Amino acid sequence: MAIKRLLIANRGEIAVRIIRAAKSMGIHTIQAHSEADAHMLAVRQADEAVCIGPAQAAQSYLNVEAVVAAAKATQADAVHPGYGFMAENAAFVRALEEADITFVGPSADTIDRMGDKVAARQAAEAAGVPVVPGSKGRLETVDDAVSVAAGLGYPVMIKAAAGGGGKGIRIADNEADLRKMAPQAQAEAKAAFGDGGLYLERAIQLPRHIEVQIMGDGTDAVHYFERECSMQRRRQKVWEEAGAACLDEATRQHLCDTAVSLAKAVGYVGAGTLEYLYDSATKEFFFIEMNTRIQVEHPVTEMLTGTDLVQEMIHVAGGGKLRQSQEDITRSGHAIEVRLNAEDPMMQFLPFPGQVSSLKLPEGDGIRFDHFLYEGYQVPPFYDSLLGKLIVHGKDRDAAIALMITALEGLEIGGLKTTKPLHLALAHDPAVRADDFHTQWLEPWLAAGNLKPTP
Repeated sequence: MAIKRLLIANRGEIAVRIIRAAKSMGIHTIQAHSEADAHMLAVRQADEAVCIGPAQAAQSYLNVEAVVAAAKATQADAVHPGYGFMAENAAFVRALEEADITFVGPSADTIDRMGDKVAARQAAEAAGVPVVPGSKGRLETVDDAVSVAAGLGYPVMIKAAAGGGGKGIRIADNEADLRKMAPQAQAEAKAAFGDGGLYLERAIQLPRHIEVQIMGDGTDAVHYFERECSMQRRRQKVWEEAGAACLDEATRQHLCDTAVSLAKAVGYVGAGTLEYLYDSATKEFFFIEMNTRIQVEHPVTEMLTGTDLVQEMIHVAGGGKLRQSQEDITRSGHAIEVRLNAEDPMMQFLPFPGQVSSLKLPEGDGIRFDHFLYEGYQVPPFYDSLLGKLIVHGKDRDAAIALMITALEGLEIGGLKTTKPLHLALAHDPAVRADDFHTQWLEPWLAAGNLKPTP
């Protein structure tokens, strides 16, 4: 049954993005918000809004009972979770199912299976997808981890079995490191996800981070090619591209085919992303995890393929079948996205919430800025510092970088410190322009003083 009334259980730029897609489909939009977000742009743009609790996310955006109650009260027939918050919360999905409300995303069982890194790894192996050598199941004790590491060989990567966003990850170069770091990783994972389970992988040195965007309707699945997300700081993505210039065509095809195989094997419904590590020296790639939601960086794929991914996931959530075959999906040119955060990059990326005193947005062909800002808006200090995402599309990578420089120079957000200087410096850097970087490249670059104060 097609969705008619959609509750958006998120905030910021992704809430604005979902409202835009839903309205273009003729869907009535209902924005859930905390008390601190009563004046955000998504509240202004939605057809109606409902407060779900205090500023603290645990009492509002992460409160299952409050969000489900809001959906019932507003007679929503579906909920879109965006990313973060409860986008990958199986208990939330089950609560919606019990209330006969559609979740725009995969089933609770699929989230349980693919959201747990160990279970996802087992599903990938069963589907014939290459995985990084690692532990065969969850590790509950440090001694178990030491035993597995002895067989894998050091260095090893310690990862939380549940969750994502870089939480719980450590790299141990020897047994002493592992015995010290494993309890730290367990504690961090327990605090972040309520689950202290770990698993180990062989640490691949200087890898590229490549991911594949897929869409499934429960029976069939397609891919929308790959993204390069290797530019990271503290395991958080900073700069993303589509496609990945480091891949040759044969590797790209193989990579995307494996992603579709896994999506079909688990009967996937909605938008999802399969993440891989790629060894440029050997041209090997290894599946590491699946994100069972729309990604922050989905706009670069939209710019590359011309497909509105949010519309597609709403369509299949309402019971529709995929509207595109794999042959229908083509790519053109190159797209780049940078994340503009309310942080001061010259002060160790100190958060810098405040009031937007002025706003000047870049315009022109191939430029897109997904955001939730307006002049006079007070950016609250309670949430993630992401202000918006600047996306550009050019005929090739060089053209996209040149356009990114133009777009950044044309973007002005008064009253706040932002990460704009970082992105301008990266766009001018010779290594970035030569596509010569990896997942551990950015932090040493910053430590070496490559980011200079702007005049």
